[in-house]
Parts: sequence; structure tokens; C-alpha cells
Amino acid sequence: MKKSLLFSAFIFLLFSCSSIKNTQEAISNGNYDSAINTAIKNLKRNKTKKRNQPYFLLLEEAFEKATAKDLARIQFLKKDNNPEKIETIFVLYEQLKRRQEVLKPLLPLYIVKENRDASFQFTNYDDAIIENKNQLSDYLYAKAKRFFKGNTKFNYRAAYDDLAYIEKVNPNFKDVRNLMNVARERGLDFVIVSMKNETQKVIPKRLEDDLLNFDTYGLNDLWTVYHGAKDVNIQYDFGLELNLRNIQVSPEQVREKEIIKEKEVKDGFTYLLDTNGDQVLDKEGNKIKVDKMVSVRCELYQFTQFKSAKVTGKVKYVDLNTKQTIQTYPIASAFTFQHRYAQFKGDKRALESSFLDLIRLRVVQFPTNEQMIYDSGQDLKQKLKSIITRNKFRN
Repeated sequence: MKKSLLFSAFIFLLFSCSSIKNTQEAISNGNYDSAINTAIKNLKRNKTKKRNQPYFLLLEEAFEKATAKDLARIQFLKKDNNPEKIETIFVLYEQLKRRQEVLKPLLPLYIVKENRDASFQFTNYDDAIIENKNQLSDYLYAKAKRFFKGNTKFNYRAAYDDLAYIEKVNPNFKDVRNLMNVARERGLDFVIVSMKNETQKVIPKRLEDDLLNFDTYGLNDLWTVYHGAKDVNIQYDFGLELNLRNIQVSPEQVREKEIIKEKEVKDGFTYLLDTNGDQVLDKEGNKIKVDKMVSVRCELYQFTQFKSAKVTGKVKYVDLNTKQTIQTYPIASAFTFQHRYAQFKGDKRALESSFLDLIRLRVVQFPTNEQMIYDSGQDLKQKLKSIITRNKFRN
């Protein structure tokens, strides 16, 4: 027990030393925030532990250097006066404030060797953050308006991204929310989905309805909406054609297999006899019983009902503005119906439990060709969804 405690203490000490060393290396490499995060993580557990004292000085050093680095970067960017860098300045001010807020709950941190509290110079950055937030909002708002003048779907999507950022950092700024709705509406791609049956076979109406019911696919995203039925008020950008080329349904088959099982099983008991033919008694004077084993045999006839269906085709992406095919993808699905049951002749005690389950079953009716095709279509639907998910109309 004592050895176990000593070993645990050694491992803990080793881990602590390693963590302090990693923090020192992070500072040496200029990864100040990484060093700060490591120190804070350890101090949150217990800042009063003696072995955590080195973190106080490391945290002091990392905080000072991180702050100086960010302020120097802000000063440089302001001198550069490039409007594209307003967001960077805003993010740096936010980072300065957030770093202070994370540190404040840990204070004070008393450094025993130097008989003082760790020193951190805190600054109120609220005015600078608000000023830059408004500058950034004005800049991105103007930029979004310029994108609107471009009048392409990609321009509207870029405008939406800028407006969404404004809404995130400066909610309800001017008419941003209304412009976001307009940008999304104009940046949307509408896709009409259709199905062509080139198989020379009748496809169940419910399968066609199910394949074209894109509400159940869950594929609509921010910029793409799929319709299985055409809306005359919408100008569609792309077409998705599901062309079914071949449907094969196998004949109904019943396969038979004969299995013979033999086994020795218990069949009652007899009394144990000695060499003289007398019954043997146990210590208490009771007759000793022994199992009576007999050989049993059973002929099992296993039947397998089998029927399969396979549907193959292709998925075609079409640009409806140019009438050009963008890409085609092969698609195929299959469905197998299989049912087993069995009959027996002889002593069923020779059978394992799996065979006993089979003899309780009976022949069932084969599914119709229509049902087989429909069941194949359920797998086809998942394959189609996978193709659409992996292959977007616009890159």
C-alpha cells in the first residue's frame, strides 16, 4: 500500500514538472495563450498547492507578453489603415478582454518566494471594442451592398455571410436582418427532381411518389432547395434526373436440403447394479440411479424460399440555364426475400435448438413483384440521398 502511494505521488510530481516545462516552452516559442491556458487549467484545480507556485510567475510573464504582442499588432494595423483589417483589430480587442476575464476569477495569486501578489495590468477595452465593432459593421454593410450590385447568386451568398457576421457581433444593426432575408432568397438554388422509367416495366406509383418526396430526404441546406413537384412560380437552376434503366425480379424459388442428425439422449433411468446383479446403495441406503441413454435419429428437411429484385440506373445533374449535363452517377439497389422453415421425420430430440425453431415455422406467401420493386426502391432512396450529399451542384 505504501509503495503504491509513493508510486502515485512520483507519477503526479513527474506530470506536474512536465506540465510546467511545457508551459515554459510555450512562452519561449511565443505561444503565450497556450501557456496561459495550461497555467490556468492547473491553477483552477488548486491554486494553493506549493507545487503550483511556478505557474504564478509563468502566468505573469505569458500574460504580459501576450498583451504586448496584441497591442503592437493593433497599433501596426491602425497605421496601415487598411479597411480589410478592421475585423482583425476587432478580434484582437475581443481577445485582450477575454484573456483578462478568464484570469480575474483566479486572483489574487500570492508568490511566496517574492512575498507579493502576481501583478497583471488590466485595461478596460470596452470603448475600443464598441468603436471597432461599429467601424466593422459599417464596412461590412457597405461591402454587402456592393455585392448586391453584382447581382449573381455567389454575390448574394457573399453578402449574406458578411451580413450574418454583422448580426452576430452587432445585432439589429440598421436593416441587416431584412437584407439577410433578401440575400438568401436571391442566392438560393432551386433543384427540380424528376424520374424517368426506361425499364419497360411498371413501377409502383407509391414508389415513384416516395422517391420524389424530397421532404423526407432532409437534403435542403442554406443555399439549395429540392422540389419533387414543379412550382410554376419558381425558376429552377438545376435538374436532377433519376433514370431507371433496368429492373430484374427473379422467379420464386424453393430450395430443399436434407439433414440427418443423430444423438444420444437421456431416456429415463435405471438402478445401478453390482457384478452380482444386486442394486447398489449409497451411504444413506438409497438406491443409486443412473441415466438411461438411447440413440435417436431425425431426418430434417430444410426449405428456403428465395426471391430477389435489382434496380439499376443513373443519376444525372443538369444545368437548366445552359441545358448541359453537369455529371452522371451510376446507381443500383437490391432487395432479397428469404424465408426458411423445416419439416422433420423421426425423433426431434436429435435436433439442436436452431433446428427446433425452424420446424415451428411454416411456408409463407412470396411477396409480389410490385412489392419487391418497392422494397428495392427504399434502398435506392438511400443511395440517391448519398449521391446528392456527396456531390453538390455548385463547388
